[in-house]
Amino acid sequence: MFLAAPVPAHADGIEVRKAALVAAEDRYFLEAEFDISLTHTLEDALNKGVPLHFLLEFELIRPRWYWFNERVANTQQHYRLAYNALTRQYRVAIGTLYQNFGTLAEALAFLSRVRVREIAEPGVVRKDVSYTAAVRMRLDSSQLPRPFQVSAVGSREWSVSSEWHRWTVSP
Repeated sequence: MFLAAPVPAHADGIEVRKAALVAAEDRYFLEAEFDISLTHTLEDALNKGVPLHFLLEFELIRPRWYWFNERVANTQQHYRLAYNALTRQYRVAIGTLYQNFGTLAEALAFLSRVRVREIAEPGVVRKDVSYTAAVRMRLDSSQLPRPFQVSAVGSREWSVSSEWHRWTVSP
């Protein structure tokens, strides 16, 4: 098991609370917790039917003093948060899987707890090497409808993101 100290990295509504890379047999999993709070503009757009797409990004790097760092693993996971006015429910979708929630707070709580399967293929992470892991979550403004993308350029109300949270992993 790999441990990581929780270091806050707050920026515009998303904060990394903790993150860790966990070993199970010969597979590795990312477990992370975020604090997500939407701006008033994003919450208003969501409640009017505009879906919000979030992107979780993870990378595992092996630092090398003699050459460029080696990127051992690089993965992304897409989340879609939407509101259905007819049923008055929020829906969080990961690919084709989804779950409905009665309140925005419940949907954001679900979205903030992340467990990603198979970060690295078996045999890629070696026991005698230290790695640098990094994770972040952000609103993917490129998935917004076109009129909102124009508003999102350079606007703090439309850009919600965490900073990269980095930690050392020693298997």
